[in-house]
Amino acid sequence: MVKLDIISDPICPWCYIGKTNLDKALAEVPDHPFTIEWHPFQLNPDMPAEGMDRRAYLEGKFGGKEGAIKAYAPVVEHAEKSGAHINFEAIKKTPNTIDAHRLIHWAGIEQRQLFVVDLLFKAYFVDGRDIGDHEVLADIADTAEMDAAMVTKLLASDADVDDIRARDKHSREMGVNSVPTFIVANQHAVPGAQPPDMWVQAIKDIMGQLAATEG
Repeated sequence: MVKLDIISDPICPWCYIGKTNLDKALAEVPDHPFTIEWHPFQLNPDMPAEGMDRRAYLEGKFGGKEGAIKAYAPVVEHAEKSGAHINFEAIKKTPNTIDAHRLIHWAGIEQRQLFVVDLLFKAYFVDGRDIGDHEVLADIADTAEMDAAMVTKLLASDADVDDIRARDKHSREMGVNSVPTFIVANQHAVPGAQPPDMWVQAIKDIMGQLAATEG
């Protein structure tokens, strides 16, 4: 197997698009060698714990309504192209994602990580839910067949907060300054939402190299 580490934030539209494209490639080559692990990166590490109004956040970040619309035009285009459904009208709040990252981490321990990442993207981008809210996160945990009561208890504590922040900091120190960033076999960094064809070719190349080595 070949490790594929994905550095991501569940409120990042490019991460959602990138995952959608990767999923298409993995479905096309179902015997792919990847073992996937998701890692934390907060786009807004200074976001208030309660989050903030999404429109106010975007207009503040991009210098007004027109700037926000212009900045998001490529997102809309690539989302449609990839088939990643984004219901922008439903998203009312930009949350702090530290707790969502904690849930992803705990899901990894229970071998439920891919399921939880899927559910977080859907909750935020399709259903417009506040994935900074503990009840929403506990519901996602329950849907992923995790112990929702235990997750609720952990979310109410500071469990693994320092670990998530340290891992985020480590990624930045390695030179990651945007997400998604995919790291193949601990060696090759692939930034951005790459198209499915790129991933299919990469998978076939890796499988060819593995076959040659085994031969």
